[in-house]
Amino acid sequence: MLISVAYAQAAPAAAPSGTDTLMSLLPLVLMFVVLYFIMIRPQMKKQKEHKAMIEALAKGDEVVIAGGLLGKVAKLGDNYLHVEVANGVELQVQRGAVVQVLPKGTFK
Repeated sequence: MLISVAYAQAAPAAAPSGTDTLMSLLPLVLMFVVLYFIMIRPQMKKQKEHKAMIEALAKGDEVVIAGGLLGKVAKLGDNYLHVEVANGVELQVQRGAVVQVLPKGTFK
């Protein structure tokens, strides 16, 4: 009636080029690079420092273990250590439970 019929003209499809594919993957690659430098690399550095600290433990070091307890290292083993938290009271903990080594004289 009042509306005329309109026909769309068929345009040939554009052939995908190599640069279009590269440009579409670029944001994904950049996201992984940023993720590596912001999250993964600092975490690996922190783990490396913690491992070095645990390997350097010696008898008499004052430490904080994961539960927040302070004590002195009384005995060392391969996987476990004994932490003296009070006179005559020793706790056996895994080496990985040591959170921090304190300066000498902190714990009395």
